[in-house]
This record gives sequence, structure tokens and C-alpha cells, in this order.
Amino acid sequence: MKANKMKKVLIALDYDPTARKVAEEGYSLAKTMGAKVMLLHVIADATYYSALEYSPPTGFLGFNYTDALHLLDEGGLEKATKHFLDKFKSHLGDETIKTLIKEGDFAEAILKTAKDLHVDVIVLGSHSRRWLEEILMGSVTEKVLHHTSVPLFIVPTKQKK
Repeated sequence: MKANKMKKVLIALDYDPTARKVAEEGYSLAKTMGAKVMLLHVIADATYYSALEYSPPTGFLGFNYTDALHLLDEGGLEKATKHFLDKFKSHLGDETIKTLIKEGDFAEAILKTAKDLHVDVIVLGSHSRRWLEEILMGSVTEKVLHHTSVPLFIVPTKQKK
């Protein structure tokens, strides 16, 4: 049996503080396989970013809450997202990493991007949310899992108690 060579790895990142772990684990996987890395963030409804419960990864690699204060300005959300992804690219120390920003439903955008770019692996974090968020938004990882034929590398990020 001939093994397929994995050439492209798509790492989907949200603004959760655990995104650092997802990026590092996904990058390590990609480098082990000699694959190209793409970091993706999906911009959903802008009101999500202004919610009181929303908390960007404060203090992570220079991305702090003052950056988030300008998110709802015209073009500010996309600019902050580019800054966010560029910080991860810098943290991983690899200038060949491609960064992508998409808009829309989280799961649908991840699935479409993976299909359009013919990626070989999708890397996602799986963290437990409050039950109300699960009801309203559903689990992005679960939606991607049930609607893709691309292998997933799921990084558990639930914080231990």
C-alpha cells in the first residue's frame, strides 16, 4: 500500500488563549511531514467580538486588549486579525507560513478553504464552551468532522481543573 504524502496543513485558529497550543501542535505535525502550513482565522459576526464574554488572548505575543478595542472600526477587525495571525507566524519562526482570513460561518469557511486549497490535514482545537454557546453556535470541530473527507488533527485544549 502506497502512503499519500501530506503536503498542506491548514491550522484553524480562533481568538481563544488556547490557540497558541493549537498552532504549535499543528505546526509540529506539519514540519514532521515536511508539509506547507497555512494559518486560518474566520471572522464571523462582528458582534461576537464585542460581546462581554469575548476575551482575546490578552498578552499573547503582543496581542492585547487594546488591540481588541479597535476591532469594530471599519477594517479594524480584519487588521487586528492579520496582526493576530502574523504574531503566530512570527512565534512559529517560519516566514513560509501562509496566513488566511475568511468571513462567514466558522465551520463552513474552514471546510470551503480546505476544499479550495486541497489541504491534506485540517488542524483544529477542541475546547469546551459554556452550554449556552454550544446551543447557539454548535461545535465548530464537530461540524467540520461530520462534513469533511479531509483528515482532522484535533488538539484538545480544555483546561484541566
